[in-house]
Amino acid sequence: MDGWSEVGDGVFVGRYREWDLTVGLVLGDTGCLVVDTRADRAQGAELASAVRAVTPLPWTVLLTHHHFDHCLGLPAFLPCPVWAHERCAAHLRAPGGDAAVPDHPLTGHAAVDLGGRRVRLHHPGPAHTDNDVLAHVPDAGVVFAGDLVEHVPGGSFSAESFEDVTHLAQWPAALDALLALAPRVVVPGHGDPVGPDFVASARDELAALIHLRRERDSGALTTDEAVARAPLPPPVAGAALR
Repeated sequence: MDGWSEVGDGVFVGRYREWDLTVGLVLGDTGCLVVDTRADRAQGAELASAVRAVTPLPWTVLLTHHHFDHCLGLPAFLPCPVWAHERCAAHLRAPGGDAAVPDHPLTGHAAVDLGGRRVRLHHPGPAHTDNDVLAHVPDAGVVFAGDLVEHVPGGSFSAESFEDVTHLAQWPAALDALLALAPRVVVPGHGDPVGPDFVASARDELAALIHLRRERDSGALTTDEAVARAPLPPPVAGAALR
């Protein structure tokens, strides 16, 4: 990471070359929130050191979802409170999952009190995974979106976004739930922070993919025809339509 970028008062974003991952740090008066922990213990320790370069405050961790690049650095932060959706914890407990498991599971909504600032956590429904969680910092107008939103070269999403997704039909509604928070800045799981217009455009791209998949499934289009008409690059559209 080249350094933290402040996108709101006491709200920081860090970017790593590995996986082009974007992480977050939110400061309060008595605590801080770390959003995602990177891909392994060594990377997590590097992030923990970067957090300590900013603040000595005790930390709480949020895992935006269970994919390894966002959560397997967690042991470097323990012991501490760890928030995640309850299904994220279930994925991490599964055979082959990491031993470090969130101890503050949520199903819908929760709030983290950092002293003088509350970060609101929302599960907007199935989307990129079945356990996505948004972190909303209302006083700063910032939402950390995890991989619910991405910002990659050539399009809003990477092909990998859709490799194990079974919730494409619900994803636009999840982005509508994000937009309903009226964010000024949205921090994606990968790539630079964006504004609400980018999120709305991504929602419309997903809606177009859903329509094309229905057309393909009905026999009105072949897969190749659907991919050719998609508003995203062929590798991304192909992965979404599989």
